[in-house]
Amino acid sequence: MNELLVGVDVGGTTVKIGFITEHGEIKEKWEIPTDLTNKGANIISDIWNSIESKLQTPAYNNTSIKGIGVGAPGFVDTHAGIITEAVNIGWKDIHLAEELEKIAKVPVYVENDANIAVLGENWVGAGNQSRNLIAITLGTGVGGGIIANGSILNGANGMAGEIGHIEVLENGHLCNCGKKGCLETIASATGIVRQGMEKVQTNPESRLAKIFQDKGSISTQDIFELAKQGDQAAEEIIDYTTDVLGKAMANMSMVINPSNILIGGGVSNAGDYLTRAVTKAFERHALPKVSEVCTIKVCQLGNDAGIIGGAYLVYENNS
Repeated sequence: MNELLVGVDVGGTTVKIGFITEHGEIKEKWEIPTDLTNKGANIISDIWNSIESKLQTPAYNNTSIKGIGVGAPGFVDTHAGIITEAVNIGWKDIHLAEELEKIAKVPVYVENDANIAVLGENWVGAGNQSRNLIAITLGTGVGGGIIANGSILNGANGMAGEIGHIEVLENGHLCNCGKKGCLETIASATGIVRQGMEKVQTNPESRLAKIFQDKGSISTQDIFELAKQGDQAAEEIIDYTTDVLGKAMANMSMVINPSNILIGGGVSNAGDYLTRAVTKAFERHALPKVSEVCTIKVCQLGNDAGIIGGAYLVYENNS
């Protein structure tokens, strides 16, 4: 009988589900809406019902599943399989592994959604199965995860890898976490756009200001495009942002000495332009013995990283 690994990535809008082979290849992937009614009470049964209905199709005759790996947002007690709090979907103290195991009758493993994306990326993506790796996601906020000596770091209560809340600027801008000067306030898409708006206000004749006047907004893509064209204001934003990010990476690298640092999230769409700038900053701030063994790369798996990482949880616990 063929055995598949199931990866599940629970998000605030959709739940991504995938059937994955033991080599990390996607056999099939799909999405279901995240039912937020009644504090997300139906999400677990929705996940299993969707998986079960797929298994009953002719394509999966003589196929069973080895286990289910689930990534969930918020604070996760990985050892107990409990979501202690996931504000965006209404979960609090949800015994996810236990409840899903009851109906699925297979082992269930649970991890924070950022961490499973890191595991997936390291398994078959840009990480190349590194033993020591840092992944940073630059989106609306800044998230990420850390693999040290082959294992994802969770810490005493699941807060390890909250890279976005490293303090990089004393008395800087207020962060959503309540602190000031977090990396997230500078290197996220939100932080980059805020810097752009400051340039618009101080230099109303700039090309950034022209874009704002035409569109009513500016984006990170606008800023990167202008920087590539040699626009001074945009270059200053990218230089400052990548210097701060590179310094944070260098400091973190003194702790785990990674062979790879991966950058994902929407800001990473800037590609080589971003990685070249961050690499230069990283090399400026890091010890040479640290930087010479570390490569900075853009993540490869995109939205599939979560389901592949969920499948890896099953693979890791059964190999």
